[in-house]
Amino acid sequence: LRTAIICLPTPISSKMGSSTASSGPSSLKLVGLVAAWYAGNTLYNIYNKKATNMIHAHWFVAAAQLVVGVVWSLTMWGTGLRKTPNLTASDIAACVPIGLFACLAHAGSVLAMGVGAVSFAQIVKACEPAFAAAVGLLIPPVDVKPMLAYAMLIPIVGGVGLACVKEGKGVDINVTAFAWASMANVAAALKGKVGGSVTKSLKGDKSKNMDSANVYAVMNIISFLFNVPMVIVAEMPTLQEEWNKAAAEHGAQAVIINIALSGFFFYIYNEFAFAFTANVGAVTSSVLNTAKRVIIIVVSSIVFVEPMERNTVIGSAIAIGGTFAYSLASKAKPAAKKKKA
Repeated sequence: LRTAIICLPTPISSKMGSSTASSGPSSLKLVGLVAAWYAGNTLYNIYNKKATNMIHAHWFVAAAQLVVGVVWSLTMWGTGLRKTPNLTASDIAACVPIGLFACLAHAGSVLAMGVGAVSFAQIVKACEPAFAAAVGLLIPPVDVKPMLAYAMLIPIVGGVGLACVKEGKGVDINVTAFAWASMANVAAALKGKVGGSVTKSLKGDKSKNMDSANVYAVMNIISFLFNVPMVIVAEMPTLQEEWNKAAAEHGAQAVIINIALSGFFFYIYNEFAFAFTANVGAVTSSVLNTAKRVIIIVVSSIVFVEPMERNTVIGSAIAIGGTFAYSLASKAKPAAKKKKA
C-alpha cells in the first residue's frame, strides 16, 4: 500500500489512459490498482469504525472524512501535480445532484457502521443491486435488465434476510443501522442513474481536464458542501459536548488521528477504484467490488470481534454470491438475432 500511495500524486488516470490508448493497461498495473483499492477500503472501514466508536457525532465524522479529500485535491491542483478541472457553471450545476447523492451514500454508510456492526452494514449494502434495479425501472430513461439479472435479486434479498435471522431469537435487526445502510443504497443507486451520462460527457471533453481522478475529486467537494448543513442541523447543538466526551475518554489526538486516517483511506481507495474502472470497465469492477465485501466482513469480524452466527455466514454468502451473479447477468449482451434468408 505504501508504494501505491507514494505514486498517487502523479495523475493515475492520465498515465493509465495513455497506456490504454497504445497497448492497454499491463496486468501488473491492474493488480496494483486492485490491491491498493482493497487495502484502502479495508483500512477505511477499520478506522471509520474506530472513529465512530470514539465520538458519537457521525455526520461530523462523515464530513471531516471528506475534508481530507478536499485538501488532497486542492493540493494536487495547486502544485500542478494534477491538471485543474476547467468547468463551466452549467457543468458544475450538472454535477450538483451527483454530489448530493454521493453525500447521502457516504453519510449513510458511516452512520450505519457507527450504530451497528461493520459486517452487518456490508451485508445490507450487498442489496444495492436491488435498489439500482428499482431506480432503473422507475426513473427515466428506463433501464431494463435481462430477466436473469432480476432473478438474481431473489438470492440477494433472501440472503440478507437469512443473515438477519438469529438462532433461537428469530429475526433480529439493528433497525437504525439497516435504515442508514438502506439510505446509502438508495443514494448510490440514484448517483449511478443520474451520474452516468454526466461523467461520461465530462470525461469525453479533453478541454475540461476531467479524467477519472478529477471527476471523483469534484464530486467529493460537492459532497462535502452538502454534508456541512446536515452536521449543523443534526449535531451542532451537541457537537461540543460529544467532542469533549470523546477527548476525555480517548484523547483528542486519538480521535483526530482515526478520523484523519479514515478520511485519507476513503479518498485513496475511491481514487484507485475509479482508476481501475476506467481501465477495465464497469462489469469487472462490479465483480471485484462484490468480492471486496467478503474481505471487509471477515477482517472487521476479526478486528472488532463481531459475532458471525451460522445464518449470518450462510446468508451473507448467498447475498454476495447473488450480487456477483447480478453483476454478470445485468451486463450480459443479448444474443444476436439470426437474419432470415
